[in-house]
Amino acid sequence: MKYYKKQKIGENLLYVMVWLAILLVPILNSKMMSEVHVSLSNILIAWQQIAPYLFIFIIHNAFIVRYVKRHQYMRYVVVDVLFISAVFYGVDILDSILGDFATPEHLISAKHASFTDLPVYWNIVLGLFMTCANTAIKMMYQSLRDEQAMEELKRQNLQAEMDYLKYQINPHFFMNTLNNIHSLIDIDAAYAQDAVIELSKMMRYVLYESGHEAITLEKDIQFMENYIKLMRIRYTEDVDIRFDYPDLPHDVTIPPLLLIVFVENAFKHGISYSRPSFIHIRVRYIDGKVYYSIINSRHTAEPSGKDAGIGLENVRRRLQLIFANRHTLAIDTRRPNMYRVKLIIPATSHD
Repeated sequence: MKYYKKQKIGENLLYVMVWLAILLVPILNSKMMSEVHVSLSNILIAWQQIAPYLFIFIIHNAFIVRYVKRHQYMRYVVVDVLFISAVFYGVDILDSILGDFATPEHLISAKHASFTDLPVYWNIVLGLFMTCANTAIKMMYQSLRDEQAMEELKRQNLQAEMDYLKYQINPHFFMNTLNNIHSLIDIDAAYAQDAVIELSKMMRYVLYESGHEAITLEKDIQFMENYIKLMRIRYTEDVDIRFDYPDLPHDVTIPPLLLIVFVENAFKHGISYSRPSFIHIRVRYIDGKVYYSIINSRHTAEPSGKDAGIGLENVRRRLQLIFANRHTLAIDTRRPNMYRVKLIIPATSHD
């Protein structure tokens, strides 16, 4: 993953910068001692004293710290202490052997550029502190990587759930539409052909447009227009169907297939062949928000709770996933002969 590589690079860059600063200490120390010329030999001697720490860091960072990642903490402590002790006792033995060949002046000058001149046990303590700091930094970066990986997984699961909910609506919707066309075939073949054409337009929208995270409000309204045109074929002129969307901008975008569910629900429960029926739909765009209202006559019991329709329950879930608390959905069922829905959702305009 990209973020994993970036964090790994950042972690390694931090180590490089720290060690470059440490290697510069002897040079800065020589300047502070007011030496006319920086002694290369003194700097090399200081770097020799730093070298065991660098060696310990490289081995620890590459291998020993893996015990912590595997949660083998006791083994990590034992291996870390033994390794650091072996390095510094080995260096101490080597110093005692080579010290016999060094002149007193050489030893005195070396202290001017020394990074540390500590007994073995203090070097072990300092080495343990360094490896613990290395472990803490590595665990911090690992925690950040794990957190980002978890966020990415949540985002993918959220997107998968939204896609599932969105495409679960489509079979339910098209099943009803195909049933409508089937009822027209024996009554009026010409109307049935027109219905198939309208359905093909709708399927084109679902296949090529609804896969996007956002679609223009204009296209979503056209999709509803096609659906309403299909439904008008089925019902008589006595049904009062109004669809009003005055002066909508062309570049406003919303998530696809949200509004159609309420239209479908209105036709399913609000139309009667024997009693006066109406569906009034209005869409407006004001100050970055889409205001959507639909009022329909009520002739059957509206679904609610566990008995809610698939489409309506899915759109509730999608609204919550997409907008959290930034949307408003109000469904008024107080009047026994009328059903009212008001939906307000944020929209994007690309003016």
